[in-house]
Amino acid sequence: MSYKNLEIWELAREIVIDIHKITLEKLPKFEMYEVGSQIRRSSKSVKSNIVEGYGRRYYKNEFIHFLMMALASNDETTDHLETLFETKSLADENLFAELHLKLETLGKKLNSFIQSVQKEHQSPR
Repeated sequence: MSYKNLEIWELAREIVIDIHKITLEKLPKFEMYEVGSQIRRSSKSVKSNIVEGYGRRYYKNEFIHFLMMALASNDETTDHLETLFETKSLADENLFAELHLKLETLGKKLNSFIQSVQKEHQSPR
């Protein structure tokens, strides 16, 4: 099995692509290099931490650590998205709502996955 088979990785990948497009096509020029750059980095961090955690999956504490980092980066991405919308740099309400829902869903799925990893590694073999 590969990290690419993880539902959380696939959703994180979709979000990275969506955010990349939005920040280059829908934001004012000045935001492309300010919050646009930050939200691109934080969204990519979610996906990268899932991958790195998966690579350390045989070491429970490290696996969970990277999944928690992914969750934190997801929260950061949500905050950047909300800031862009609140400041009217991202004016498309439907686009905001769709992406916000994806981020919220990913956060819930990451939480569930973390809990699953914790329980799996606690059960006797």
